[in-house]
Amino acid sequence: MALVLHSGAGNKNAYKALIAAEYSGVKVELVKDFQMGVSNKTPEFLKMNPLGKIPVLETPEGGIFESNAIARYVTKLKADNPLYGSSLIEYARIEQWMDFGATEIDAGLARWLYPRLGFGIPYNASMEEFAINFFKRSLDALNTHLANNTYLVGHSVTLADIVVTCNLYMGFSRIMTKAFTSAFPHVERYFWTMVNQPNFKKVMGEVKQADAVPPVASPKKAAAPAKEAKPKEVKKETPPPAKAAAEAVEEEAPKPKAKNPLDLLPPSKMVLDDWKRLYSNTKTNFREVAIKGFWDMFDTEGYSLWFCEYKYNEENTVSYVTLNKVGGFLQRMDLVRKYAFGKMLIIGGTPPFKVKGLWIFRGQEIPQFVMDECYDMELYNWTKVDISDEVQKERVNAMIEDQEPFEGEPLLDAKCFK
Repeated sequence: MALVLHSGAGNKNAYKALIAAEYSGVKVELVKDFQMGVSNKTPEFLKMNPLGKIPVLETPEGGIFESNAIARYVTKLKADNPLYGSSLIEYARIEQWMDFGATEIDAGLARWLYPRLGFGIPYNASMEEFAINFFKRSLDALNTHLANNTYLVGHSVTLADIVVTCNLYMGFSRIMTKAFTSAFPHVERYFWTMVNQPNFKKVMGEVKQADAVPPVASPKKAAAPAKEAKPKEVKKETPPPAKAAAEAVEEEAPKPKAKNPLDLLPPSKMVLDDWKRLYSNTKTNFREVAIKGFWDMFDTEGYSLWFCEYKYNEENTVSYVTLNKVGGFLQRMDLVRKYAFGKMLIIGGTPPFKVKGLWIFRGQEIPQFVMDECYDMELYNWTKVDISDEVQKERVNAMIEDQEPFEGEPLLDAKCFK
């Protein structure tokens, strides 16, 4: 009996086994005319997977479900298959990235895409923002790894590449536009390299990137209940028109969105956007114009200044990886753009490079929602600036100005968050 894969056409989870089969020289037949909602409800199918989910691989020994398990089975049918690496550590790392594909890429995409398509949890704008930030964190981790690696493990395609690429496929083809993925250039390069490999292309065909984020699907209306015998009419007092209208408005009015805690702080004399414009528009006499203007505007009661320094500078041995690391951090700080301004300096002429920064935050503490939602914050030591100390105040000036040398060392780069 041949191996038979039960799945609908275009299923990215089925692609995993089919691509692995192409690399391994294993014959897997895809069921023709599979109809979701019909084929997966038969007693024969439910015997292989009681959940009724796809894909399912039918083997001489019985059925296998869960797409990664199916891909593993197909791969191991070939002895010493290079798709599983050439050593125990490579095998472990392949499994590591397969788990990453499931728990980070797949889960992140599902949180973002499915509510828009009307699947599972109803769409909620605040939850979508959280989902996108969660997903960006995963992509940034993948992007950092791929900055120095063509493949996820070793120097050729492994099962990890097959699984992660198939998980990324739904994102690239359904919701991840070029404007979104351009922030992760190494992930882009990796994905398009993989899907254009002959064995991938044979299964997937031509892959096209999404042109736009899909609109939110309209809620499905529940089917009208069957008509029942008309109950005996009971007279009910009709409320006055004004009261009825008020009740209707109360029922239909959407719940107000919770305010950001920083919006509840007392008004500040400092308008952060004014400072950002002054910073951006000052091209000459920076000290006399921008720096002086900053201290004229700065409100010690409404805002606070913070120095930060990366905890693991000894790891910053590759310049572009360090720059990507800082760029990813700034991207994930989008959630606080309305309430903050930052300068990040990458310091040193030779590795390891030092990463140090200056941040202005609304309020007297680093906002708690930033600490909770931006994991990079934990990678830095944070020190509140004492502006009564002239030495610290001059350090603030030097960081805003991108002064070089900075603390006796050249600047590799300086990045601004505004």
